[in-house]
Amino acid sequence: MASSPSSIHLSFLLLLIVFFPFSCSIEFNYPTVFNFGDSNSDTGIRIAAGLEEINPPYGETYFLRPSGRFSDGRLIIDFLMDEMDLPFLGAYLDSVGAPSFQKGCNFAAAGSAILPASPTSVSPFSFGIQISQFLRFKARVTELLAKGNKFKKYIPQLESFNQGLYMFDIGQNDLAGAFYSKTDDQVIASIPIILLEFETGIRKLYEQGARRFWIHNTGPLGCLPQNIVFFGKDTSKLDELGCVSSHNRAARLFNLQLHALCTKLQAEFSNASITYVDVFSIKFDLIANYSRYGFEHPITACCGYGGPPLNYDSRVGCGQTKTLNGNTVSANVCNDTTEYINWDGIHYTEAANLHVSSQILTGKYSDPPFADKMPFLLKLKF
Repeated sequence: MASSPSSIHLSFLLLLIVFFPFSCSIEFNYPTVFNFGDSNSDTGIRIAAGLEEINPPYGETYFLRPSGRFSDGRLIIDFLMDEMDLPFLGAYLDSVGAPSFQKGCNFAAAGSAILPASPTSVSPFSFGIQISQFLRFKARVTELLAKGNKFKKYIPQLESFNQGLYMFDIGQNDLAGAFYSKTDDQVIASIPIILLEFETGIRKLYEQGARRFWIHNTGPLGCLPQNIVFFGKDTSKLDELGCVSSHNRAARLFNLQLHALCTKLQAEFSNASITYVDVFSIKFDLIANYSRYGFEHPITACCGYGGPPLNYDSRVGCGQTKTLNGNTVSANVCNDTTEYINWDGIHYTEAANLHVSSQILTGKYSDPPFADKMPFLLKLKF
């Protein structure tokens, strides 16, 4: 059963009370947002591409139906868009229903990595492909604008490409996927190669006039039930939270080098704004101190099969019914999604995404920090 709207509204109210002191000094306005990433911010591109279907109970908490998002409700990107007074971002490949890209476009696709896709990759939409899709999008918009105002309400204005915000949340799949075929040391050694590809994409966007970059680091991969089930059979490989130590170590080293790259680019692109957001610290703190934030289950999947402690079995995805060893089994949803941090063994619940978003919006986890000038409108909507 999904959490009730009133419980989510109460969470919003509490956040409003906590963060109201910052609201007086806010000044923030972007005409558009362009997002690049993986399933953490995919709003439907993988579904629109026909690569996968998402069925109930996905989307049950907020959209009341599957919305193309790998969660029971909204993602971090949705909450941030809401606080910027902008509509939710439409997926680039979603062509049905006359989608409007006037306020931006989302190129993020579940399963995507920074490195180019291989024949065995989960998603063909690597970071480089997403950048190419953006270039095509911009070129097509330019062509349409030259024909007059016929498509004005569906596409951004040209100046929006220079004045818009470019957001990134990608890299998780490069690391998580590598552990299946490489040693820990080999995974660590691949990080500079991954980030060189990321830097190449950022530079292409800068050459196209992008000047405002918002870059999320990667989260604690070792705390995802999917990784714990596969790599945590030897309990000596788990930390005090029950997370896979090697995965979190790789994530930390990736983030350290990503931060250094952001610092380098900020110095080089003197006329640009590059904000690095430490999502890892927010998520790790949430898992380590879950009860303090009102959660009851830090690493157990809300929607899954197998029962405690992880409730995850890769053979039976959330909402699916399969036959295992002659028995029919189902991966069902928990009674109250707000008690869980993890949704389906890989992704977070709406309640957890709300918490992460609220922490991002404090400005304390960003470099440069913005707690004193708050570029987001903290006027949480009901």
